[in-house]
Amino acid sequence: MRTYSVMTLFLLLCLSLSAAEKPDFDTAVRAAVSRQMQTYPKSTLKDLYKNFFQDKFGPGHIIGDTAAAGNYLRRELASYTECSGDIAEPTGWEGNFFRVNLSVIKTGQIPYATFFDAFVRSVNGIQPVTVAEWKKEWLQIEAIIRSMELALPGYEADRKEIEERLDRGEYVGHHSKVFEETYSPHYRIVSKDIFEKELKPLL
Repeated sequence: MRTYSVMTLFLLLCLSLSAAEKPDFDTAVRAAVSRQMQTYPKSTLKDLYKNFFQDKFGPGHIIGDTAAAGNYLRRELASYTECSGDIAEPTGWEGNFFRVNLSVIKTGQIPYATFFDAFVRSVNGIQPVTVAEWKKEWLQIEAIIRSMELALPGYEADRKEIEERLDRGEYVGHHSKVFEETYSPHYRIVSKDIFEKELKPLL
């Protein structure tokens, strides 16, 4: 009888924890979506997807070759004179990473070498996850976004494109053309810990 009671209590505890986690996830996703739409009202589903996948995968997809990543960053820095947007903004619903505006290099707030080193080392903080696992999470995120009735342009086409990409085992997404043209984003992804401990004190 005692064993049964303990098992019953354990199962009830597990169920209550699962139920407690769901509202937190839902609330955090909605907050992340609202934050992006307030800052970037012309965002599409593609842009929201990019925000959430960056929170899960960080900058790993663009640092396969450190030298190439450095060359690309230098070319991007040389390609514009003004950089708009917040200095740093958290990614996704967990806030594992920050999008750090390249203006911090342009204005001399953070030396290039310090910034690039932080960017490269941010790969170390990535928790490995399969594309299949990410797809399952994204479908939950997308369902929440859909329930928010944001009237995002091209929603169904974007949703289909993202799901087809995930079915192929590919997770990387890109900003929409309208986002690029409207906001001209220039940033790099840096882990939350590195940003807060090393870069934020310099700002």
